[in-house]
Order: sequence, then structure tokens, then C-alpha cells
Amino acid sequence: MKFRYIILLPVVAALLAMASCKDFLDKETDTRVTLNNVEQLRMLMVDAYPSSNYGLLGEFSSDNLVDNNAPTDAGVRYNLSSYNRNDDELFAWEDCRSESGSDSPSSVWESQYHAIAVCNAVLEKVEQFEAEGDNSDMLKAVKGEALLCRAYNHFILAQLFCMPYGQPNLSKPGIPYITKPETKVLVHYERGTLKETYDKIEADLVEGLPLINDGLYEIPKYHFNRQAANTFASRFYLQKREYDKVVEYSNAAFGGADVDPMPYMSELWSQENLYYLSDFGRYYSNAIHPRNFMVISTYSTMARHFSGGRRYACNGIALRATVQGPGPSWVSEIWRSTGGGESFAMNPCFNGFLFVNSEREYGIWFGAPLGEQFEYTDKIAGIGYAHIVRTEFTGEEALLNRAEAKFFLGDIDGGFADLKVWEDAHRKHSRGESGMRDFTKANVISFYNEKEAQYVENLGKRSELGEKYSKNIGYGIAKPLHIDEICPCSYHVTDEIRPYLQCVLHFRRIENLHNGTRWFDIKRYGLSLVHYIGRNADEVVLQTNDPRYALQIPNEVIAAGLERNERSVDVKLDEGSLKKFEATTINEQ
Repeated sequence: MKFRYIILLPVVAALLAMASCKDFLDKETDTRVTLNNVEQLRMLMVDAYPSSNYGLLGEFSSDNLVDNNAPTDAGVRYNLSSYNRNDDELFAWEDCRSESGSDSPSSVWESQYHAIAVCNAVLEKVEQFEAEGDNSDMLKAVKGEALLCRAYNHFILAQLFCMPYGQPNLSKPGIPYITKPETKVLVHYERGTLKETYDKIEADLVEGLPLINDGLYEIPKYHFNRQAANTFASRFYLQKREYDKVVEYSNAAFGGADVDPMPYMSELWSQENLYYLSDFGRYYSNAIHPRNFMVISTYSTMARHFSGGRRYACNGIALRATVQGPGPSWVSEIWRSTGGGESFAMNPCFNGFLFVNSEREYGIWFGAPLGEQFEYTDKIAGIGYAHIVRTEFTGEEALLNRAEAKFFLGDIDGGFADLKVWEDAHRKHSRGESGMRDFTKANVISFYNEKEAQYVENLGKRSELGEKYSKNIGYGIAKPLHIDEICPCSYHVTDEIRPYLQCVLHFRRIENLHNGTRWFDIKRYGLSLVHYIGRNADEVVLQTNDPRYALQIPNEVIAAGLERNERSVDVKLDEGSLKKFEATTINEQ
């Protein structure tokens, strides 16, 4: 009997397995959700925003960081380690081959195209519902948001992985502009040209913006609302140098040309009850603040790349060009560090809002935009996901975009008035301003002309080390502007508006510290940069319209057959080339 039971058990098991197999085979293998109504489309749009943070890519490529291991006055001459190899590659403007995780080019590329895929799935259904006679306001609003998101995601990809917009680059590679859902596993895409990419972005933007409806969502600032959409439009047309449209859309973001923009400026500086980094982050990115037009939650460990005594930090000459450097109205606002007793000029708004990078000599960072919010999946085990909430579109951006456009349009009084709103907001809410001077046109002109002249004069001193390094280099606050070469048009940088444009770029650089968009201004204005790397302070020079302005597309995408970016250039110039570079830059002035 026992033997018989042993024989029967496998038979029964086989019969049950066959029944289970039949049930499995009878089921639909495609487990995707079928979108049957507009409400489902509206809910799906939550996933049409990128989950990655492009801030790290822009910040490490920019002039906001230094290598602490490089023996200049900016370095501490220690063998500090970077957070990962990706940081080393980005800072040297090399192809990023080592990392594919959070904050890497691969992560950003994948995240943006995932969001684009969601937009296309929604738009395909919108087209079907429209054909069936649905003409509801909700459907129109969903369509508008999907078009704006598709335009925005492609725009960010173009800013990172393409050359800057302008006649010299319009025929160079753009990025694949995807407008249909993928139905095949392997699809070959063409990059097209940069002009084609921008034309398609503009088409989606122009079609989608009038359809945006703030009443579609409970919290509109988690989505493309009208303020955010108009600010995005002003950012887009700033790239194309269509300044009349920049002013038009910036005005629309505030609700009209005559609306006072002051209520849309940050009041962070007036807060005295913020202590921890997470507190700063939560307050800074909170959707309740009028200045935050749109916020995006991302998976990001960006804050960890700067904390704990890391190799790269906002230190030395980078620090003196940003949060602890002079400005036209605070050049005499002198502070002294509690550590080494070093004196420096600083806008008083930053008093109490800066974090020390382990030890002060390793650098300082502005905590608010890097306020990590940790999502625990298991509190006992201490594991989960690190988030950083990006304040992607703000009142300050709309204001400074408009100011820049007004200067090019010849409206110097109007542009200066916008700059004064920004300056007044930071002065109004800051704590202590004993050394502040009036913000006047004369002070703007004298300060930025002096800083640009200092920078040009001291170009040849940048290879000197240690105490010989010139601390009076103007801190890189005002670099020679080459926007007329990058994007030739009917507007030009004249001697009259040059100091005002330098002021706009300076204010925007401070405002956007750690969010990555300083890199967009560097490319747009054709700024030349120098990074010092390693114990020998090897000079890596990025010149105007350098092919390394375009980050390399991810390796896995290249392996799939997409055209790679040509970025070949000598990363370390010999002495003769350096002299030629210096002479060329100085002569251009």
C-alpha cells in the first residue's frame, strides 16, 4: 500500500500541473493596463515626469565645483575620494562609462524616455477618444499636459546630450524625438538634426500650452500648470534667442506684464526654525510657496556626492564665485569664517543656510536644493530610496529670463527693474545687511566691468600653483560672453548691456546653485572653463563651442546602434596651445 501511494502522488501532481498550465495558457499574456477612459489617462500622467535628477550632470560639468585634491588655493591637497567614478569622468568632461545607477547619464536618459513613452501612450488614446467624439475639457487638458511633458523631456535631453542651439550646430545630431508608442522590441531610431529636435519641441509646446487647465489636479504644482508651462516656454525661447517671446511668456507666468513679481520670490531667507538638511529641503521645495511653479520628485543621491569630505565641492574659487563671493550691492558685506579666520564678501541672505562639507576646508554647499528626503521601505533594516525634490520652474527663473530678454530688446530700465526685484527680495528676507550698498545701475556697471577685466587679465595666472595662484582673479564671476558666436541673430552683446547680462548670469548662477542649470547657461553663452585635476593640478580647458559641451550618450544606447557624439579634443593642452588660447580669448575682448 505504501508503494502504491508513492506511485500515485506524481500522477496526481502531473494532472494538477496540466490543469494549472492550461489555466495559465488561457490567460492574456499582455498584462498592460488598458486605458478605457479619460480619468485613467489623467492618473497615468503622474508617470510622465522624469524620476531622475539631471542636476549632478550639469553641476559637475560646470564651474560651480573644484577638485579639492588639486594643489591650488582652492584645494586642500588631500587624497580625498569621489563618491563614484562617474564624478571623476564628468568633472574631466570625459565619456561616462563607469556608472549606470542613480544620477548617471544612463539613468537620466532612461528616465526621460520612460516619461516620453507615457506621454505617447496617453496621446495615442487621446487621439482615439477624439475620433470617437469626446471633446471634453478634461480630455483637452490631459492632451495639453502630455504634449508639454513630451516637449519638456526631449528639451532636457537636448540640453544635456546635444550642442547648444545656434547656426553653427543646427545640422549636428539632435536626439530621437519619439512621438509614437513602441510596439516592437528592437527599434532603430535616428537622431535627426538639432534643428529638427527644436522644431518638434516647439510644435508640442505651442500646441499643448493653450490646453493646460489648472483645475485638472488637486495640487497643480505637481504637474504642468499654466505658470510652469509659460516659464518653460520662456526658457525654451531664451535658447532660441527669440526675446520678444521670452518676455511674453514670462509675463504670462506672473499673470500679466503689470503684475508685481515680488510675491513670487523666495522667502526662505526669513526662516529661523530650519535645522536639519531634510528641513531645508522640505521647506524649499514645498508646493505651497508661490515661487515654486512646478516641483518634481526624483530618485537621487546627489547630496551624498558633496557631504562627508568628498573630492569635489563648492570650494575655493568656485565658492568665491557663488554663495561666498561679492556682488554689486554686497561687495562690502564682509564676513569672517569661524575656522581659519578667512575674510570674504557674501550676500547676507546665505547666513545660516550653508552646510559645511565635513570640515570647512573641504567646501561649503547650499543645503536647500539638496535636501534629501529618505523614503524607508524597511525602517528596521534602514533601507529605502533617497529622493531630492527639484523646484524645476520658479518665479525667480521667469523673472531673470525676462530681465535678460529685456536687455537684448533695448529695454534697459525694464531689465534693471527686474534685477532689482530679485535683489530686493534677497535683501528683504535676509538677516543682517550692515555693509550692503545701494543696488544701482552705476554699481552694476562698475562691478561687472571690473570683474570681467580681472578675469581676462589673469587668464595667464591660472596655471600657477599654491600661494602664487592669483586670488584676485575675479572669482570667475564675469567671464567673456560668446553668445553671438553660439547663436548668431539680430541681437548682439554691446558694451552697454554687457555688465547687465553679466549680472543676470551671476544672479541666475547663485539662484540655481546645485540644480544643474548653470551648465545650460555656460553652453548658451559659449563660456570657456578650466578645471584643475589631481595632485599636479592638470589643466583641462573647455573652450567656446567645445564638442564636449554635449555629454556622451549612454554606452548601452550606442551599442544599440544610435549615433555617438563626437567629442574628440585634447583634454590637456600643451604650453603653446595654452598661450594661443589665452591670446585668442584676450584679443576677442
